[in-house]
Amino acid sequence: MARRRRPHGEEHENTERWLVSYADFITLLFAFFVVMYSLSSVNEGKYRILSNSLIQAFRSANINAEGQAIIAPPVVVPTSPPVPIKRLKARDKQDAAREEAARKMRDMASDIRRVLEPITGDGKVRVTEGAFGVTVEINASALFSTGEAVLGSEANAALRAVAGVIADSEFPIMVEGHTDNNPINTLRFPSNWELSSARASSVVRLFIENGVLPSRLTAAGYADQRPIADNDTDAGRARNRRVAIMLESRVPVSEPEAASEPELEPESGSNSESLVPEPGLLAPGETIQFLEPNDF
Repeated sequence: MARRRRPHGEEHENTERWLVSYADFITLLFAFFVVMYSLSSVNEGKYRILSNSLIQAFRSANINAEGQAIIAPPVVVPTSPPVPIKRLKARDKQDAAREEAARKMRDMASDIRRVLEPITGDGKVRVTEGAFGVTVEINASALFSTGEAVLGSEANAALRAVAGVIADSEFPIMVEGHTDNNPINTLRFPSNWELSSARASSVVRLFIENGVLPSRLTAAGYADQRPIADNDTDAGRARNRRVAIMLESRVPVSEPEAASEPELEPESGSNSESLVPEPGLLAPGETIQFLEPNDF
């Protein structure tokens, strides 16, 4: 029996044609993930530089009447100058000086409290530490007789001990005299201004006699103009009659370090060479136009 022949032109049907589409799909999927990975690992700094360069290029490029592009100068992006090393060293020195001054102040405050113990009774002496140094407030009754500016023997000995504590330091010293609002009118002290100034000067003279440099000392009399309590009561007036000894711990700023920093040169001078185009960048007949800063 003869075999039946297939009709002419009939071919065998390929059932594996889907593999071609599947391979294309896998290839595209692989390319997609490669692109996604490259975008996720892009260098942010380089990307910003490229982005800024493109923006500046499109903003500064002009087109002339013939349709030829005119080359614009590169835009110099100003950057903040680095902090000089000398300035950093000066800051470190000032911080160390402040810490050393604070330590000395704490030690002096402790020594002053110790030497003033003989006249500390009944709250007549107050030693306080603040942001700008140490303040010693001594009630006038522990130092002077009523209406007088001569130091008593016990106060004289206590203040000599205070002078021994502060004589070796370098801090400025302000001595302030204060009174209450009761007026005084004597041959020596016509008003409270003379009395408060004379009491402050008596303490200053004692400090100088016991080794404190005069250049560090200042005497001031404020009469009854800076009360710390109510003058309507006896206790308040007694509190206002006082002598305040202020030791200032401010550290001066080092001016020579700040003045020795080098000055920055103008950016226009340091980048003048970058404005000159390289040879071979222009076509025949093209011109170069340098834009003014106001044109950007």
